[in-house]
Amino acid sequence: MRYPQGGGLTAERRAFRERIRMEAAEMFAAGQDYTVVAKQLRVSVRSVQRWRATWQDGGQQALASRGSAARPKLSEALFAVLEQELARGPVAHGWRDQTWTLARVKTLIGRRFHKTLSLSAIAEMLHRHGFSHQVPARRALERDENAVTGWVKDTWPQVEAPRRSSAAGSSLRTRPASR
Repeated sequence: MRYPQGGGLTAERRAFRERIRMEAAEMFAAGQDYTVVAKQLRVSVRSVQRWRATWQDGGQQALASRGSAARPKLSEALFAVLEQELARGPVAHGWRDQTWTLARVKTLIGRRFHKTLSLSAIAEMLHRHGFSHQVPARRALERDENAVTGWVKDTWPQVEAPRRSSAAGSSLRTRPASR
């Protein structure tokens, strides 16, 4: 099962639940009681009551699955426009640097499409369309790989804090030797 921010149920789980509702509709047509249907299908009596009311109003097709509850917030056409806007870069939209953040994309979507999406929904939508976390496209021209490697080997161990010894410690505030 997936949760609301993750997009709801999987297609298999939706199909399973729809099959249960269709079995319930057949039992309603046969005149079965709420409790019998609930016990046989292993669901709550309250669910059976809701399904029967829906079935009486719209028939068996009213109990059919309506698809995923987590439909895309932006259509493919709107996402294509968003992709063009993202390609223009953050500076073209009034930010000082060339870094896209989820908050900036959210602001852009609000300005351009007058829609509000959560940051997690934006991240999932971008990931679904092949975007990933921003990584610099190239390294600095002045970068000296030998100097970086030497610094990591020689200087970093001196700068890094020494690790705690593996000797047993004391939970007392005073040293054991002072007792």
